[in-house]
Amino acid sequence: MPELRTERLTLRRWQDSDLGPWAAMNADPEVREHLGALLTREQTDASVAGFQAEFDERGYGWWAVEVLATGEFIGFAGLDRVDDGMPFTGVEAGWRLARSAWGHGYATEAARACLAFGFETLELPEILAVTTATNLRSQAVMSRIGMIRDPADDFDDPNEPEGPLRRNVLYRIRA
Repeated sequence: MPELRTERLTLRRWQDSDLGPWAAMNADPEVREHLGALLTREQTDASVAGFQAEFDERGYGWWAVEVLATGEFIGFAGLDRVDDGMPFTGVEAGWRLARSAWGHGYATEAARACLAFGFETLELPEILAVTTATNLRSQAVMSRIGMIRDPADDFDDPNEPEGPLRRNVLYRIRA
């Protein structure tokens, strides 16, 4: 599995030491605001096992993100196949950072590294990004990295009940 480096970040394979901070992030209501229910430690541990298995299977997925200068784990970023049942297909970029890492440009920096990997290494023709219609912070990152939203692509997530998480926006960027 390749490790990606940026000016300030390392995107790397998950380590056991990431499990505690990852669980804390997924138990934080502000981090989970646009994602749904809080996750238990068991659920977050299982998610990491799944991330590792996907990487082993296809050579890409969700990297753990750490600050290069300190080695601090701050979240994840990566590329993943769009879930079955969505009204579109492809590979999507995504990120989730601990609140302490918000506002430093880390999501933008990590997302750009993921796009570069997707286009240069995986030779993808297009990369997508999806978030709730109310998640303006992630939409701002999508715009900063050059992604474009066509409101005609907005959709209701078939996996979400009626409520604030159902309406989603889709951003795209071509190679």
